[in-house]
Formats: sequence, structure tokens, C-alpha cells
Amino acid sequence: MRKAKVLFKNREAGILTQHDDGSFSFRYLEDWVTHTNGQGISLTFPLTEREFHSKYLFPFFFSMLPEGSNKEVVCKHNRIDQEDHFGLLMTTAKNDSIGAVRIIKLDQE
Repeated sequence: MRKAKVLFKNREAGILTQHDDGSFSFRYLEDWVTHTNGQGISLTFPLTEREFHSKYLFPFFFSMLPEGSNKEVVCKHNRIDQEDHFGLLMTTAKNDSIGAVRIIKLDQE
């Protein structure tokens, strides 16, 4: 299992998890739900206490990945398998993000 913090405008909003079976889940932090005046990170993730589940990386996060030759360069330079979308997301979206969302890898203890 791998986890990452999801930051929105540099504030921790939730946790994105890749489970051992390859599926994904996203859940807002309790503090985010109770103190943000109803602001979700995207229209596909409305603000709620429930957990979102998907067999694949959610399209919202997948759209943050580099494509084409940029993807090839990033994967080669960081030794990431091109099919490891979660690994690629954690590598590229921690600093290099177009929008207000960033992804920070959580180290597992």
C-alpha cells in the first residue's frame, strides 16, 4: 500500500491511497471537511466524509501526469516504470503542478 497527501492551495486536504490490489481510494481529512466552507478539490470529488474508490487512478489525478516525451524523460530520469501512474504522480505533482493541487508522498513506517 502506498499513500500520499493531497494538498489544495498548500493545505492538506486529504489522503490518496493505492491499495495492494492496485485499486485507489481518496478521503478528505476530517479537519478539511469541517473547516473549508464546502470547498472540494474538484467537481469529481465533492466535499464529503465518505471515501471515494476506483479500480484505476482517478481521472482527476491521472490528468496531472506528464505525457509523451515528457513522461519518457521523467520516468527514465527517476527510474519509474511508465505504467506506475501513482509513482509518477508522486514524483511530478509534488512541485510541478499547473493547478492548486499537489501530491506529497507519505513515507510508510
